[in-house]
Amino acid sequence: MSDFKHFEYMEKHRYEQVVYFYDKTTGLKGITCIHNTTLGPALGGTRLWNYASEEEAVVDCLRLARGMTYKAAAAGLNLGGGKTVLIGDPDLVKGEGYFRALGRYVQSLNGRYITAEDVNTSTKDMDFVSMETDYVVGLEGKSGNPSPMTSLGAFHGIRAALQYKFGDEDISKYKFAVQGAGQTGYYLIKKLVEMKAKKIYFTEINKKHIDRLKKEHPDVEFLEPKDIYGADVDVFVPCALGGSLNDETIPQLKAKIIAGTANNVLLEEDIHGNMIKDKGILYAPDFVINAGGLINVYHELKEYNIGRATRDIEKIYDRLLEIFKIAERENIHTQLAAKVFAKKRIETINNVQDNYIKR
Repeated sequence: MSDFKHFEYMEKHRYEQVVYFYDKTTGLKGITCIHNTTLGPALGGTRLWNYASEEEAVVDCLRLARGMTYKAAAAGLNLGGGKTVLIGDPDLVKGEGYFRALGRYVQSLNGRYITAEDVNTSTKDMDFVSMETDYVVGLEGKSGNPSPMTSLGAFHGIRAALQYKFGDEDISKYKFAVQGAGQTGYYLIKKLVEMKAKKIYFTEINKKHIDRLKKEHPDVEFLEPKDIYGADVDVFVPCALGGSLNDETIPQLKAKIIAGTANNVLLEEDIHGNMIKDKGILYAPDFVINAGGLINVYHELKEYNIGRATRDIEKIYDRLLEIFKIAERENIHTQLAAKVFAKKRIETINNVQDNYIKR
């Protein structure tokens, strides 16, 4: 039996709700976690993964939901944090009935939770979900694939980091090492090429993505995954899986800035946040710099307008500058400063709304 104490964990991190669901027709097995709805309904994508155990699935869901609370708050959105994980082999379980069943469970939460695509789910899958619920975003014909907008936000975040660290955000003066070139990394590399970056290295494990980038941008140089950390660059750009910055990889870094689209980049936030700080590296907190996709789909909850969404994504630049100043003023690592920034907004809005006003 597992010794993971669900209610103790929920109490410690102030979760509101954990829901388990199962559909007998399609075999759908999943968990939805709602962390905090102070600012608005919880929003977070649906991740489909062949988890080794149910405990692994719920821990992943809890962790991701809490991260979405901070991401939404730091992005200035009237949203809370939530997440859904589905347990299964993507190659075997996906289909119309499967995702329509998911939509019915999302609908049963009556708007407390809004879903979207995530790992191993797509906008096409979300179209099936939308047949059964009003509470899904990132649909075809609306905001669509969030990756280009996530990359756009990261680009503005890189500019902010360059300005803060070097006093000059001219992309053409700097060298970049991009880890991962499948989706967000691919679009970010395109933007860096467009802005005439001095040099771009990249690494990727999928041959199809490697070949695509070599064909489209032959001047972008491929490095083996193990060599990307030690590249002689100004900016390390993580755009792959989480946990890539750890005891082994951080000492290899030559870059003075870390800024990319990956989630949960630091294996241990406090340990590795401080290790990066002590090395004199400026880290752009992941849930702030990669919020462009979330900001984009948020605009679907109104009448979607790409111009308004793009303008809101540009605000990542100013938000990061403010967080960097908090970190410097309080002598803390930037990931912690970003949480201070997010929690302060949640607390402020909660207090502003403590009096009843009929609307």
